[in-house]
Amino acid sequence: MKLKITILLNLTFSIITSAMVKPASIFTDHMVLQQQSKVAIWGWAKALTKVKINTSWNNENYSVTADNDGKWKVKVATPIAGGPYQIEFSDGEKLVLTDILIGEVWFCSGQSNMEMPMKGFKSQPVIGSNERILKSGNKNIRLYTVPRSSVTERQEDSKPSPWKLANPETVSNFSATAYFFGSLLNEMLNVPIGLINDSYGGSTIEAWMSLEELKAFPDVKLPLKGDTIKEVSRTPTTLYNGMLYPVIGYGIKGVIWYQGESNYERPGQYENLFPAMVSSWRKNWETGEFPFYYAQIAPYNYAQLPPKQAGEKYNSAFLRDAQRKSLAKIPNSGMAVLMDIGEEKSIHPANKKQGGERLAYMALAQTYGLKGFGAFSPTYESLMIDKDKAVIKFQNVPNGLTAFGKDLTLFEMAGADKKFYPAKAVVTGSSVTVTAAQVKNPVAVRYAFRDFVTGDLFGNDGLPVSSFRTDDWDY
Repeated sequence: MKLKITILLNLTFSIITSAMVKPASIFTDHMVLQQQSKVAIWGWAKALTKVKINTSWNNENYSVTADNDGKWKVKVATPIAGGPYQIEFSDGEKLVLTDILIGEVWFCSGQSNMEMPMKGFKSQPVIGSNERILKSGNKNIRLYTVPRSSVTERQEDSKPSPWKLANPETVSNFSATAYFFGSLLNEMLNVPIGLINDSYGGSTIEAWMSLEELKAFPDVKLPLKGDTIKEVSRTPTTLYNGMLYPVIGYGIKGVIWYQGESNYERPGQYENLFPAMVSSWRKNWETGEFPFYYAQIAPYNYAQLPPKQAGEKYNSAFLRDAQRKSLAKIPNSGMAVLMDIGEEKSIHPANKKQGGERLAYMALAQTYGLKGFGAFSPTYESLMIDKDKAVIKFQNVPNGLTAFGKDLTLFEMAGADKKFYPAKAVVTGSSVTVTAAQVKNPVAVRYAFRDFVTGDLFGNDGLPVSSFRTDDWDY
């Protein structure tokens, strides 16, 4: 008898649940909505049913009719930062989401260096994380992690996952890069911050791109529906289908991105894929050219990885260079340089605070207009040859360059024979003058252009200069 009652109750609950209006999985209690915007909210109900929505911050009522598949979507106006508020949904049955804050929302994506939690990976720590985790309680920082999903067909909804308040338990398992980024934004802007972590370790950039976008790249092998996914994080389109497409359109201020390690052996291709991906995301979000800030991959001895071939195109400096060049191809972007925190034996730098906060510097300066501090690393601008000397000019050097009293040891120079030799480099204000005894007629200069290296050239604010090359030689 008890078993029959239990089955009946479960069946009744299932019928009620399926009839009730259901917002998409990313809309839950404790979420943060982007302030002063018209943000999209969508979900499902019974086909052709009218769904009523009420937002408590302005007591505004909205009405939308579900389509033949039961899907509905509406845009609601949000006020300046504040809360908590609630949203009431009704299709005859009521559903109320509570403890909603209005603030700044950032989408955080990439591979393992974005995914790496504050507590670190096993035997791979995050420096200073224990104290930061302990002191992380903050009801004005909210965290959301999109569950992993790699599929060959687009998913209308992501797997269920709740928004969580920042506290030691939730922060310890959340992206370190994203948390350090969001924590500094919260401190400096004094508004609620929502962070959406949508990352997957080991993922290639193609996995985050749509089928339509990748058709422009015939060298990318596209999976067919029903194909077996042999590499869950490296198969083109699969993470876009399972993890990105279901949440595209959620109201955001911008994106931070930390990826590229899994594409290190294909820098030429990446140089075209990366801007195409950003353009596609912006088009699909339908909110214009939102800010897109990304971390340049840190130096590491990639010769340890398959195909275990040091030098030539397997030198990850070529991938870093592709990322550097992408700055000119991606409007409203910025690149956090990590030349000083790479680790020769770990692809996951332990100093996640530097990376996250350097991403925040750019957002605070370029997106939010804060002034008086360094935000962008100096970037290579031009090469001028003066007899046996090469003069390198840089952008983003308002207060000059520095080596902090040490010699610059990472410059190389080549002549027409394309053979590079160690060079002497001297800072001259906002430029660097380079000479090499073996090169009487210089043609090209490279800086820190190695797989693993610790950068030694900085802006006066301590932000490191990216590795770069003045040539376009294919080796």
